[in-house]
Amino acid sequence: MQPRLSICIATLNRGAFIGETLDTIVCQLHDDVEVVIVDGASKDNTAEIVGRYAESDPRVRYIRLPVNSGVDQDYDKAVDHAHGEYCWLMTDDDLLRPGAIDRVLAALDGRVELVVINTEVRTVDFGAALRNALVAKHVDTEYAPEDADRLLVDTAHALSFIGCVVMLRSFWQSRDRASYYGSLFIHVGVIFQGRTPRTRLIAEPLISIRYGNAMWTPRGFEIWMFKWPSLVWSFDSVSAQAKSRICAREPWRQLRKLWLYRSVGGYARAEYQRYLVERPMTLFKRALSYGIAGAPAVLANAVSSLYCGLFARHARMNIYDLSRSPHATFVARTVARLVGY
Repeated sequence: MQPRLSICIATLNRGAFIGETLDTIVCQLHDDVEVVIVDGASKDNTAEIVGRYAESDPRVRYIRLPVNSGVDQDYDKAVDHAHGEYCWLMTDDDLLRPGAIDRVLAALDGRVELVVINTEVRTVDFGAALRNALVAKHVDTEYAPEDADRLLVDTAHALSFIGCVVMLRSFWQSRDRASYYGSLFIHVGVIFQGRTPRTRLIAEPLISIRYGNAMWTPRGFEIWMFKWPSLVWSFDSVSAQAKSRICAREPWRQLRKLWLYRSVGGYARAEYQRYLVERPMTLFKRALSYGIAGAPAVLANAVSSLYCGLFARHARMNIYDLSRSPHATFVARTVARLVGY
């Protein structure tokens, strides 16, 4: 009998974390729910860890690839291997809350094509909350295909995290996926490339995100300054006004963002040479962009941390990033303690 739901996980070198993730999933499984894990040729003990779950529970299937194809293509392969009517694109290091699978199953009525699950964001050790919810909704909400703008504005920040996506498998397979290989956000491309799916948002956070543990964290400048805005602004299905509420078309032009990335160690002369040196900008803006790239990172970290401590304590994720930077100062660590981690 076809499973109702396939929980699809693409993983790579996550032996230290994936067992904890699977512990929160396997204990909630039903006979009509399967777990499909595609391993992009891990070089650590991922195969050993996942293999134990697959051997003890027939609902867990493990597919190891001979070579790594990238996270987008590996998720696409996981959906190809899935048998479920719906596919939940779950991550390999985050945790499901108790009752999450039952709550999702109740939302799958055959009519809805996409379910977006609200999530909370916690520190890497899950010790403290950074954001209680990524979607500012207190009740479940539905979106028709003509609500593309509202869907993007309400859910884009959550959708930047793939684990919140549950999609009708036939809808996924009817869309262009290959064009989004390498984007790191294949699911967002599938959703917004044309008519947006009939969507249900589950307002209750059902996933705890391990913030700062993503394998792409060292590429943060490239991802959030270029890849993410390029993707968002490529969609014809949503208006420019809606897209501008998610991100600027060229956020790298914003000096405060360059300063913040310098503060956390994500922007230096190497990033300037790789990403900005050929970009058109005024001589004044170029001088400032180059100057920020060469500013003492410890000084930038201290100034940004002091600003957050005095005026922006609500920016808990930024404060956490500043406190975990290799250039973190006494100021950064003090502000982090003041806000509770």
